[in-house]
Amino acid sequence: MTGPSAPPSGTDDHHVPGDLGQGPLGRATVLVYWYVVVTALLALAALPTVVLLLLLDRSASNAPLAALAAVPLGPALSAALHAVRARETADEVAPARAFWRGYRGNAVDVLRTWVPALVALAIVGVVLANADAAGVGPVHAGVLVVIAVLVTVWALHAVAITTFFAFRARDVARLAAYYVGRLPLVTLGVLSLLVAAGGVAWFATDAVLAVVGGVWVWCWYRNDLRMLDDVRSRFTTDAEEGSAR
Repeated sequence: MTGPSAPPSGTDDHHVPGDLGQGPLGRATVLVYWYVVVTALLALAALPTVVLLLLLDRSASNAPLAALAAVPLGPALSAALHAVRARETADEVAPARAFWRGYRGNAVDVLRTWVPALVALAIVGVVLANADAAGVGPVHAGVLVVIAVLVTVWALHAVAITTFFAFRARDVARLAAYYVGRLPLVTLGVLSLLVAAGGVAWFATDAVLAVVGGVWVWCWYRNDLRMLDDVRSRFTTDAEEGSAR
C-alpha cells in the first residue's frame, strides 16, 4: 500500500462570506450555510443520477439503467465527504472550494471501485427481475439480496477510504471488504443510513433525498470515523498525515 493522501490544509484563503461572529447564532448560521452549500453541490454533481432515477420506473428490470445512472454519484459522495471533513477540521475553509478540491482529487480513484460495485448490483438486479425465468427460488433470491446489500456497504466503505487515503484500488477493495466484518457497528451504521435513504426515496422522491444529502453525508462521516482512524493507525506510516479527523 502507498501512503495516505494529504488532508485538507485548513488554511484556505477564501472563508465563509461575512463576519458572522462567534456567538451561538453566528456559529449556527455558518453551520447551516455550510450544509446548504455542500448539499447543493452534491445535488449538482449527482444531477445526472437524480434526473435519470426520476425518469426510471421503480422496477428491478431497470437495474442496469439505474446502475448506469448512479456512476456520477460515487465521486459526488466522495467530494461531499471531503468537504464535511474540512468543516470538522477547520471552520473557515470555504465549502465550495473544499468540495471541488475533493472532487478533482478523488473522482478517478473512486470510480475504480465504485463502477465494479455498480456492475455487480446491476447483475443481481437483472437476475432478481428474471427470477422465474432463471429458476431462482426464494432462498436464492434472498441470498442475492444479502449480496447486494453487502456490495453496497462495501462500496461506501471503499469511497470513504479512497477519499482520505491514497491506496491502490486493489488495496482499497481489500480494506473495504475487511472492514465490513471487522467493524460490525460501523457496517450496521452504514446499513441504517442506506435504509433511511431508501425509505425517503421510496416513500417520497429521489429529489427529496437530494435536499438532505449534506446531512446524510455528515452522518456517514461520523459513523465511519472509527474505521478511518483504524485505517490510519494500522495501515499508514504517518499517523498525523493519514488522520481522518
